[in-house]
Amino acid sequence: MELLVKLIHRSLIRKGETYSSGLEEKLSNLESENQVLRQQALSMTANNKFLSVRSKSSIQRSSESGHITSTDAKTTPETNSVITPRESSEVEEKPQKSLNEKQQENQDLLIRCIAQHLGFTGSRPIAACIIYKCLLQWRSFEVERTSVFDRIIQTIGHAIETQENNDVLAYWLSNASTLLLLLQRTLKASGAAGMAPQRRRSSSATLFGRMTQSFRGAPQGVNMSLINGGLIGGVDTLRQVEAKYPALLFKQQLTAYVEKIYGMIRDNLKKEISPLLGLCIQAPRTSRASLVKGSSRSNANSAAQQALIAHWQGIVKSLGNFLSTLKVNHVPPFLVRKVFTQIFSFINVQLFNSLLLRRECCSFSNGEYVKAGLAELEHWCYKATDEYAGSAWDELKHIRQAIGFLVIHQKPKKTLDEISHDLCPVLSIQQLYRISTMYWDDKYGTHSVSSDVISNMRVLMTEDSNNAVSNSFLLDDDSSIPFSVDDISKSMEQIDISDVEPPPLIRENAGFMFLLPRVE
Repeated sequence: MELLVKLIHRSLIRKGETYSSGLEEKLSNLESENQVLRQQALSMTANNKFLSVRSKSSIQRSSESGHITSTDAKTTPETNSVITPRESSEVEEKPQKSLNEKQQENQDLLIRCIAQHLGFTGSRPIAACIIYKCLLQWRSFEVERTSVFDRIIQTIGHAIETQENNDVLAYWLSNASTLLLLLQRTLKASGAAGMAPQRRRSSSATLFGRMTQSFRGAPQGVNMSLINGGLIGGVDTLRQVEAKYPALLFKQQLTAYVEKIYGMIRDNLKKEISPLLGLCIQAPRTSRASLVKGSSRSNANSAAQQALIAHWQGIVKSLGNFLSTLKVNHVPPFLVRKVFTQIFSFINVQLFNSLLLRRECCSFSNGEYVKAGLAELEHWCYKATDEYAGSAWDELKHIRQAIGFLVIHQKPKKTLDEISHDLCPVLSIQQLYRISTMYWDDKYGTHSVSSDVISNMRVLMTEDSNNAVSNSFLLDDDSSIPFSVDDISKSMEQIDISDVEPPPLIRENAGFMFLLPRVE
């Protein structure tokens, strides 16, 4: 028994050390990225000041000498008869200039390509995979200066200018989040290289390792198996690109766009369902009256029930349409769950606040109406499955418990302990007091909770006010971004980009032959 305890203890220690080591490495890499970005910002500021001072001093010296220096000044015959170093360098730069022009042409073609709707290979967005493979091949992550990142960002920004087109927004959310995932698992701030444990170094750190990787078309420090499932081998097999400032800035800009597009999609859905929510908190009077009177005609009762539920079905239809759009564009399920979790939280806030602000909504029959509508939302969550709905249903806990209070029978017999702990554990005393004092039974003529319970609530509210606890009974809508880059990286599966076919525009171009799947 003691031996078993010791083995378990050692195992827990090893797991703790492994977790601690992984956490330290993530923090180290994040600090290194921030350090590179700060150094670049300081360097740019210093250079601007230096150039400004230098320009002023040059003009001043030229003015003092009585002329302005011109690069077009005539040269003497002696200098014309000799090949100057400048002319020599121009001759040497011609091949380099030709190479730069070719690179520029390839960049232009890539931008033209991704501006189109490229679609998907399986569940993988083609544009994201093509961009990533090109940036790797061109070693763009490792250079100090390049315009390709800015051009990609501008293309995304231009595409999402039409904020109401949810199909376009979902397409770019899918591409941007996938590309961000690939960058997160590949890029490493150059300042973090020296802080990495020595055991993580591999043959790629040697000259021969760098040469062989260059011949294969992969940049220094990149293992293509990283994207093709190589992470399964553990942290020790992970090799990354040591990214320069432009690449790290690109990653930050891409992160901002993922957050922006996510927020646009979420807010579009909020705008669509908001008018319906106002109609869902109070039953239509004609239909409600028909039900309350207990019409003997089943057809009339059925029609009244349909009128009661129509607004809720409108919300369900909007939820379904948005889910279909996100699924068609292969938005990662993690982000889909976040969208609907926040949407259901929004529904909870709007319905609950309306209930506590309007006495006409705190009736027994209205509680039955809202309860039937909530059942429609629960059924939608069931059909959407946990993969996409996640914990959305749990976000309705305030309105569900408040409605549960409205429709429960024999309220005068309920104690404060039963109400606050069993029936409505999520609601505060202020919220319970509000709904208890506003309740009225338009169907059976019953009463609310006893006067003793109301008195006890007042005592507790007085104590809360003395303890500086907020007296507000209303809920606040949370419109923050509920995820980080690390959350996306952890939630998304490995992506195999090896067999993604390039689009027709670049498939036959010699400069993009590296995109073609390898035939083994």
